[in-house]
Amino acid sequence: MRCEHRFTTYEEVERGGLLVVKRDGRREEFSREKLLSGMLKSCQKRPISPQIVEERMQRILDQIMRENEREIPCVVIGEMVMEALRDIDPVAYVRFASVYRRFEEAGDFVQAVKKLEIKNDTATIRLPGF
Repeated sequence: MRCEHRFTTYEEVERGGLLVVKRDGRREEFSREKLLSGMLKSCQKRPISPQIVEERMQRILDQIMRENEREIPCVVIGEMVMEALRDIDPVAYVRFASVYRRFEEAGDFVQAVKKLEIKNDTATIRLPGF
């Protein structure tokens, strides 16, 4: 009897030892799965492919690993995720922001939506005389 199935493995650089410093001061081990899960939940029922979310998550992960050796505050990760989601989809951005920032009033949502209206294009610099 033969198996007839093909199996593959994917190797990933093991990134151990990075701790996330929570708002209350607790520390927990960084979780790639938790990062991806939060981003995917924000993008549910939106016209966004899981591959795009995975790619953005990987960019965030690469930046985190490049810039942090032992610890990273959760607020830094949250801001990175919000920036990535803002570029992908405004609804996903507001969803994530509402949980991350713990919105309690309608005004909190209004402020988040107003932030979407502000262009964050730093590459466009006005030249003198134009």
